[in-house]
Amino acid sequence: MPVPSAVVFTRDHVEAYFAGPARPALQPGGRAAQQPRRLARVHGEFRGALPDVARDDAIPSAPQIGSGAIFAFGSERQVFRGHGNVPGTGASDNIAVLEVATAMAGTERVLGVLGGSGVYDLAGLTHTRWERVDSAFGDPSDELLFGEINGRTLVFLPRHGRGHRIPPSEINYRANIDALKRAGVTDLLSLSACGSLREDLVPGTFVLVDQFVDRTFARAKSFFTTGCVAHVSLSRPVCARLGAAVEAAAAATGSALARGGSYLAMEGPQFSSRAESELYRSWGCDVIGMTNMPEAKLAREAEICYASLSMVTDFDCWHDDHGDVEVADIVAVMTDNASRGRSLVAELARAGVGRSVSCSEGCDRALDTAIITPPESRDPELLRRLDAVAGRALRVDPER
Repeated sequence: MPVPSAVVFTRDHVEAYFAGPARPALQPGGRAAQQPRRLARVHGEFRGALPDVARDDAIPSAPQIGSGAIFAFGSERQVFRGHGNVPGTGASDNIAVLEVATAMAGTERVLGVLGGSGVYDLAGLTHTRWERVDSAFGDPSDELLFGEINGRTLVFLPRHGRGHRIPPSEINYRANIDALKRAGVTDLLSLSACGSLREDLVPGTFVLVDQFVDRTFARAKSFFTTGCVAHVSLSRPVCARLGAAVEAAAAATGSALARGGSYLAMEGPQFSSRAESELYRSWGCDVIGMTNMPEAKLAREAEICYASLSMVTDFDCWHDDHGDVEVADIVAVMTDNASRGRSLVAELARAGVGRSVSCSEGCDRALDTAIITPPESRDPELLRRLDAVAGRALRVDPER
């Protein structure tokens, strides 16, 4: 569906729907899908016609649009943005990057998937491409795989990298979440292998966890460091709306799913001692893994809806009727789990994760009451790094 031919954008409209990294200006003649996102700064109101440009078509050169301005075009599934001086609008130079009005009408949300052990790619995607996405927080685990299922965009990132190169403690969790945010992801599903701490959660069971106990200690856990402090709420660390969509996808694919449970995040890479495993069971934890923290915390700070699908591979080491955890045994179960996990993701992508601009659970507004450092005390360099994850809340101006 082409964008409307005439749209009214006000300051409030653009501020409400824009967040993206400070990257180089949109270049004429580039391919739309490869252009960087930017954050808008609006000084007035724009009324005018927008060019109808098909998805993935080459962007026309600036003179074809007028006086160096490239602005607001896209399609139903993906919005492309540009910036420039828009003549005759009464606005300042470099007025803004303007978002297409389809966002206001409710465009598709973008599903991202973080693949854990055994899940290094996704089958069934069309129009695929692996693409490097730079992060202000270092290197992500790998390039991002962009594709479509049933006409809906999906972005995939293998958490350990293709070939399982990166151990849990060395994953750059901040770069992963930042890169996914820069890629436009609004809803993030984590797939991860885990051990069971309960008799009834047998290997092969999928658990849609809703709470976490964080026992990790060697990882950067926040985007907000010295220069801008924020305290987001984690009382409900996963998105119930996204969780309901995952549960429906599991039912549609015939996957056994337990809804709810507490995930104990350990540092690793070693497995638990028997004493540790028994301790975590006494705490009431349900599964144990090494990667969901600080991932869930960072997704909340980045205002991304997050759900965690933990795929049970073993009984950790507490169960008297089962041997100690060994990689060979885990891999055997993991192979089947990964196959069913891919099917679930494909169903979730086909069904979609919603068209609403805002999340009914408030995940995309988590920073509204979280930032405690007053504007005059914030570090400009840190703000530039936060342009993607927190640009909406900080109103970062990438030109400054």
